[in-house]
Amino acid sequence: MSLQDDLTAVRRNLNELVRSVERLEQDIARQAPATPRASRQEAMVQVPDAPYDSSLWKDVDDEGLGARDRRAP
Repeated sequence: MSLQDDLTAVRRNLNELVRSVERLEQDIARQAPATPRASRQEAMVQVPDAPYDSSLWKDVDDEGLGARDRRAP
């Protein structure tokens, strides 16, 4: 395949993707409730600035690094 053929195939696939996304957006819009999401009130969760209790992390390994008292391979 030449570069021009590759670009043409990419454009065709991109156009098909755009059409598919537009159809999906239309389907979602038809199924959505009548009330907009912005009007829905959601409770805010306060996260304290105080540090977490270090006992929460005892016996926990660092992900991907192994146990604290052993060397990584």
